[in-house]
Formats: sequence, structure tokens, C-alpha cells
Amino acid sequence: MRKLLVSIPLVAFLGLGVFLFKGLFMDPRTLPSALIDKPFPEFSLPSLYNMDEELTQLDLQGEVALLNVWATWCPTCKEEHAQLNKIGLEEGVTIYGLNYKDDPELARQWLERYLDPYRKVIVDEEGYLGLDLGVYGAPETYILDKKGIIRYRHVGEVNESVWLHLRELMQTIEKEDA
Repeated sequence: MRKLLVSIPLVAFLGLGVFLFKGLFMDPRTLPSALIDKPFPEFSLPSLYNMDEELTQLDLQGEVALLNVWATWCPTCKEEHAQLNKIGLEEGVTIYGLNYKDDPELARQWLERYLDPYRKVIVDEEGYLGLDLGVYGAPETYILDKKGIIRYRHVGEVNESVWLHLRELMQTIEKEDA
């Protein structure tokens, strides 16, 4: 019995060591999402450019697209915005914006100043849709298939290398949807 009591701390220490050792090899930018391969959460929120117009999850269907969570208070969002302009305005990829916990007037001014790559912009002033999506913070970018199913989630800035990966995934999803 005494040997068993003495070995409990050793077993606990080894278990904790294995857990911590595994953590050394994990990518901190990879955050699991329970919504992968599930429909985009239901919502009814205003459009940034017409606050009387209600947008819903049905407005995000019809083609493979990106949904980018952004805000004017987010410095990384500003860093990635030139890349989003390239993707949306130059390459013609559909990007929906989710303006997260932000002032709509500031968001309109921001897009006027830095250009608007978004097909539609959802205003989520209170952050409830972001909460339903499991948003940790801005920026986050999701790939949606034609039916509005969330197929991928990227946390952090979309830069050129991330875009190459996202574009490849989008092309694969388009082939699957065909």
C-alpha cells in the first residue's frame, strides 16, 4: 500500500510532463472550431451601408466565399486589409465582412479610406454573432461553401502565404460542390 502511495506523485508528474511536452509541438494559431462542417449560425443583423436592411445567414449562400471578422480597433485588421483588397477587388473573390464589436460609422469611414473588399458587411455591434461563431478576436477568416457551411477557420492575419493556402482550400471545396 505504501509503494502505491509513493508512486502516485510520480505517475502524476509523468502524465503532466507528457501533456506539456505535447504542447510544445502544437501551433497556437490553430484553434479548434466546433462549427467546421456545420451551417453558419442563424442571425439577423443590419448591413453596414443600410442599417435598415437585415442580413441573415441566407445572404452568405450561393458560392464558395470568405467571411472575414474585422474591426477598426484591430491593428492586425489594418495590416491584412491590403491583402483582402487584392483578394476581393483584384482577384474577384467573394468576401463577406463581419464588423465585430465596432462603431458602424467608424467602420464606414475606415472602408471609405482603405477601400472595401467586401460584398456585404454585417454589423455585429454587440458581438453576439461572433460569440456564436466562437470568435476569439479579430481578425478571423472562415471559408464558407455554396450552402453556407463553414469549411475552414483561420485565426489571425491573412497575408500572401495564408491566402495561397486559403485559395487552394477554396478551389478544392468548389470542386467538391460541383
